[in-house]
Amino acid sequence: MAFGIDRKILREWKQKVKDGHISFLTHYWIDERFPGCSTVTKVGCSDLNKLISWGKKYGLSKEWIHKDPQFPHFDLFGERQEQILLAEDQIRQLERLKKPSAED
Repeated sequence: MAFGIDRKILREWKQKVKDGHISFLTHYWIDERFPGCSTVTKVGCSDLNKLISWGKKYGLSKEWIHKDPQFPHFDLFGERQEQILLAEDQIRQLERLKKPSAED
């Protein structure tokens, strides 16, 4: 179940994926298979060759692609998620989900 995104953000991600762009979508997500992870980033692209090539830069195996017919994507979690978002200048994906501290 996805939390922390609105319909506009989701529609924009879907359109970019359909248009063949590498697109990032980060949302809250809890799954007991991934203890300690509270977010996931979906990196999608309808051009599978482009997505596979992108993933190779980060050591992601093409077998890890979720082969959704309309929105194929990698799921990124934890430390790898943060490292890739930093490298791709997409860290704001995670930052927008962080709650402001009492000092903010």
